[in-house]
Amino acid sequence: MNETIYLLYILSFILGSLLGLVLSYRKYKAPYAIGKLDVVAVVLAVIGWVLALNSALITFIPEYITITIGVFLLAMVLGMRPGYGRNETFIGIIIAGIIWIVRMVIL
Repeated sequence: MNETIYLLYILSFILGSLLGLVLSYRKYKAPYAIGKLDVVAVVLAVIGWVLALNSALITFIPEYITITIGVFLLAMVLGMRPGYGRNETFIGIIIAGIIWIVRMVIL
């Protein structure tokens, strides 16, 4: 069963990366972004990293489903064309890390 779940995570990451690459090439015409922050990508990164790192917070959905959805969303941001998605990913990791640390201290 674990091997199937890991395969699901890998497929989710690959599909998210491909979709993120396709969508970012359609959205952005410039080869590199300087100083721009994409709000949609920030939201996707924050939700993706929170679901992937803090899947235990959501008790009404099985953990492997929340991790799969989180990996798909964060892969969409990580898979954006070169020069895009770096800052958004960093913001998502920071927010998810803060939530994880707070959850560990409180529980």
